[in-house]
This record gives sequence, structure tokens and C-alpha cells, in this order.
Amino acid sequence: EFWKKVPSLDADFESRRQKLEDENKRWRFVAKLENGKGSVSLQEVDSKHPFYGLEGSNNIILLTTERYKEYPMMIQGYGAGASVTAAGVFADIMSIANI
Repeated sequence: EFWKKVPSLDADFESRRQKLEDENKRWRFVAKLENGKGSVSLQEVDSKHPFYGLEGSNNIILLTTERYKEYPMMIQGYGAGASVTAAGVFADIMSIANI
């Protein structure tokens, strides 16, 4: 039922995306781990943010610590992509099934 209704949201999301583009911003999925709690959310980032230029399956990890508070340490590189990730998940499931 949910998947049938998703296309009805396309026009609204495209309108919002275009507005962001006009403001020199983009949406990015951002995962955070703070004080032992994890979260993932869709966030707006501007062109000065390190996540702005991400494309495809590329990833960036920002490490903010006491030492790297003002300028977080950045690790950037290629992500695994859908097929490699799916193979990894499948291998994990098979490993669990064999326990």
C-alpha cells in the first residue's frame, strides 16, 4: 500500500528539491552517533558543507572530538554500492543462519 502512494509525492519533493537548488542547498541522508545514540535523517546542507558534493555511493565520515571540535576529521571515499552491500548483507544472513 505504501509503495503505491509514493509516486504521488514526487511532484512535491521535486518542487522542494528545486527550491533547495535555487538556494544552493541539497538534501543528504546524515547518520549520527552521539552519546551512544544513533540516528539517520534527511538534512539540508549548503555548498560549504562537506556532504554537499557527494555523488553516487561515495561516503564521508566526520569525526568530531575534543581535539577535532572546530574542524572535524574527515574521511572520504567510495562506498560499496548496492550490489556489494547486498552481497555483504546476504553473507551476514547466511552466517547467522549457520550458527
